[in-house]
Amino acid sequence: MISSFIKTSKKNGISSLPKKHGLYIQLISIHGLMRAHNLELGRDADTGGQIKYVIELAIALGKHPDVERVDLLTRQVFSNKLDPIYAEPIEPLAPGVNIVRLACGPKRYLRKEVLWPHLDSFSDAALQHVKKIGRIPDLIHSHYADAGYVASSISSLLSAPMVHTGHSLGRVKRERLLEKGIRSRNIETQYALTQRIEAEEMALDNAAAIIASTKQEVEEQYELYDNYTPKRISVIPPGVDLTRFSPPSSHNKRTKIAATLARFLKDPDKPMVLSISRADPRKNIATLIKAFGENKRLREKANLVIVAGERDDIMTMEKTSRRVLQEMLFLIDYYDLHGSIAYPKKHRADDVPDLYRLAAKTKGVFINPALTEPFGLTLLEAAASGLPIIAPNDGGPRDILRHCKNGVVIDPLDSKKMSAQILKAISRPDVWQQWSVNGMAGVKQHYTWQGHVDSYIHMVKNKINKHQQATRTVVAKSKLATAERLLICDIDNTLIGDKAALSQLTSQFEKMDGKVAFGIATGRTIQSTLRELKKWDAPIPDVYITSVGSEIRYGMRLTEDLGWQQHNDYRWRPNEVYEAMREFSGLKLQHSGEQRRHKISFNVDPKKAPKIKEIRQFLRQRDIHVKLIYSHEAYLDILPIRTSKGTAVRHVAMKWGFPLDQVLVAGDSGNDEEMLSGNTLGVVVGNHSPELAKLRGRELIYFAEDEYAKGVLEGIKHYGFLNKNRAQ
Repeated sequence: MISSFIKTSKKNGISSLPKKHGLYIQLISIHGLMRAHNLELGRDADTGGQIKYVIELAIALGKHPDVERVDLLTRQVFSNKLDPIYAEPIEPLAPGVNIVRLACGPKRYLRKEVLWPHLDSFSDAALQHVKKIGRIPDLIHSHYADAGYVASSISSLLSAPMVHTGHSLGRVKRERLLEKGIRSRNIETQYALTQRIEAEEMALDNAAAIIASTKQEVEEQYELYDNYTPKRISVIPPGVDLTRFSPPSSHNKRTKIAATLARFLKDPDKPMVLSISRADPRKNIATLIKAFGENKRLREKANLVIVAGERDDIMTMEKTSRRVLQEMLFLIDYYDLHGSIAYPKKHRADDVPDLYRLAAKTKGVFINPALTEPFGLTLLEAAASGLPIIAPNDGGPRDILRHCKNGVVIDPLDSKKMSAQILKAISRPDVWQQWSVNGMAGVKQHYTWQGHVDSYIHMVKNKINKHQQATRTVVAKSKLATAERLLICDIDNTLIGDKAALSQLTSQFEKMDGKVAFGIATGRTIQSTLRELKKWDAPIPDVYITSVGSEIRYGMRLTEDLGWQQHNDYRWRPNEVYEAMREFSGLKLQHSGEQRRHKISFNVDPKKAPKIKEIRQFLRQRDIHVKLIYSHEAYLDILPIRTSKGTAVRHVAMKWGFPLDQVLVAGDSGNDEEMLSGNTLGVVVGNHSPELAKLRGRELIYFAEDEYAKGVLEGIKHYGFLNKNRAQ
């Protein structure tokens, strides 16, 4: 557990770690394509700077002496059009560092805007991964809004602190797209920004810390959010790999990418105006081409090189990238730039450092014309290569230029001023040389990966310590992730009713050293459940299945299972149910506190009420598909068609990785029937209701002679459920 990995140093107040128990950090970055070698940056709008940043962060963290394990969780993709590595569940990145690919929705590749309905399945797969390795992460670090949504859920379920990095923010993106004249309706259709912004708010609400790249990102971008809390935001600029990005030298040989560019250019030795980005509208490639095409002096003096990702056939690319590239080709033809512009279809990851060096050798510049730039790793790579930079007047570029003093910022929507600044930069050799030297020195001083990770680990230790102090019951709350077996009991007339037996059951749990997790499944509401458990001094559950299975919560924080709520929405039309049930006598709605979002409850007078099968038939004939739960010959609960205690138990077992033959369920009444049936180990206590008698003789359902918790203990003994050496 977390507490076993942390020791507090009195010298500096920061936790230090014994060497044999380093931190386990989970990074989550879901969309795009991620692999260990030759990243396909720019292949599509989702495979860009974030992918590179997260990969390099994982590797750099793995080298830190206080880190034992790093898992980078991303989406598993099966496609004949992609490298088979994207379907591999595990890919090593470095010693102690792995890419872990999890199933999430359809097997095929999906752009991030359509991933939202599948993120709950990613959360479940992440929990099963934790279960498989048997260790709760000390920190969960989410990247972008989709991962923030997932991390908000699993960090709460595991009781592990969460850190979030936005990379780009939905509210800012919406403002920039509106400024460009795109209609609100079209923005929402294309980018699903409402859902993204809500996920960002959720991440800000749940995260112990936010990592930003710049002060401007904090003050002008996060400030737009309801959950803006500056004291929780740490500015830690990303690093650059100085072993890959370095200035040109006389020993540099002619590279393959230089030969590729020469195919396009009449005079390859002219100063190169270089831009590297994805084919995405936000990258503003069209304005750069316009700036170059409309400035005659610039066209005479320089070449423009645009590396806009990779492509085989533009017509088969996803719609957004296709439109960007089609516009690019149209503008090249419109301004007749042939011979002075290069736009290669393919490049390898290893070509990128050569591109920067080639541009620096020609005394050119690197330009990032993006509409918004939270940081800009390409700017650092260019600076490390001795190449001056021109970038948008936004957060990342401002900070980089403040530290490096190696270029200028521009208004990305003003093509005339953009071209003037480019021409000025390549026309003054003394200024160019000073910017080149400044950039290389500034990167070494302010933007190395070692410096980034040192600051990161310092911040992380503080957050883990604070989380540890605020969450004394972390072991109890996290047991689902590490336990081997799961016991789930109904409350009334099963768990409670005999205080001595309940006390004996509790003591049995304490002897199991966390190997058995405990849950309850009841018809009671969560409020009633908490009162009753406290009244009887019952063990604190790790999972609460309440309101006849329609609600699931976890741990001391009562974290609600949102995926289960979505599951319950299927075909659920409560207003029609209320209206139809008015037709029957002998049924009276229970008080309002018993009515839930996915449960409608009645008291039943069996002498006046119709039979359950008659009610079911009546509702079906009116196209109302629900589940009817009749218990104690006195209560009727109407639930969504997919909802019950039984399906809830199976959902919990699947979510947390418990085989059903390692799940024991105990109950006494009709609303327990589905929970008791199937491959779970069922126990019916001696004081059960008559409606369960029909289950007698079924395989894996044991009828105890003893009553209440004593009957549960009898069933546990029958199955040998608490035996430490019980076969898995």
